[in-house]
Amino acid sequence: MTAREPTIVATSGGHRVGGRTRVLFDALVHHAVDLSGAHGRRPRVMYVGTAVGDAEHFTFRMTEAARVAGFDLTPLHLFPMPNLEDVEGAVLDQDVVWVMGGSVANLLAVWRVHGLDRIMRRAWESGVVLSGVSAGSLCWFQGGPTDSFGPELRPVTDALGFLPYGNGVHYDSDPGRRPLVHRMVADGTLPVTHCTDDGVGLVYRGTQLVEAVSELPGKGAYVVTRDGDSAVEERVEPRLLPGPR
Repeated sequence: MTAREPTIVATSGGHRVGGRTRVLFDALVHHAVDLSGAHGRRPRVMYVGTAVGDAEHFTFRMTEAARVAGFDLTPLHLFPMPNLEDVEGAVLDQDVVWVMGGSVANLLAVWRVHGLDRIMRRAWESGVVLSGVSAGSLCWFQGGPTDSFGPELRPVTDALGFLPYGNGVHYDSDPGRRPLVHRMVADGTLPVTHCTDDGVGLVYRGTQLVEAVSELPGKGAYVVTRDGDSAVEERVEPRLLPGPR
């Protein structure tokens, strides 16, 4: 079973601190699994940690989080070489791809070297739900602010472009991101830009934004558009998701 339409869940969340484990999958990850239509068996989730250099401790934490959630997790590593014989076949066999945050600039470069950008597009078109947090959100859009190049935020404008918008993540927790999004939209560096507070996700069917959802109360999503030489921001109230089962 795959999603009925190409589906992306772009988030600034998805993880929470566990009791017996360091990390648990929060409501946004579970929502991505629900949207995949997987039922009657353990959902198949691929974890992609390129943006953190395939750090082994992150892979271990995601594996533990998947065990607790009842998911079958397949890690995809590209360092020092792909860990899977048939990368495309493995990606297309998933219900959900969950992409970790980190450096979106490095993620894009490494994915393109290995042709994973093209594989992800085929998976998306085939109904595999693409999702992720931070860099794992930004990668699906045209671009947005990133700290990939250093502590000072800079624009990235050559992301995968599956979604024809800009993206702003961690909109409430990193004070530099909102003003940079506004400047980039006002000067035309970014098109209409969709932004998320921490704990918020945006659900797209095809390229249409259909819903904002949140695992935390009181958080918001935002659409930033250009008006002459200025940017205008509109808040979108997310639907609060139930806690993970």
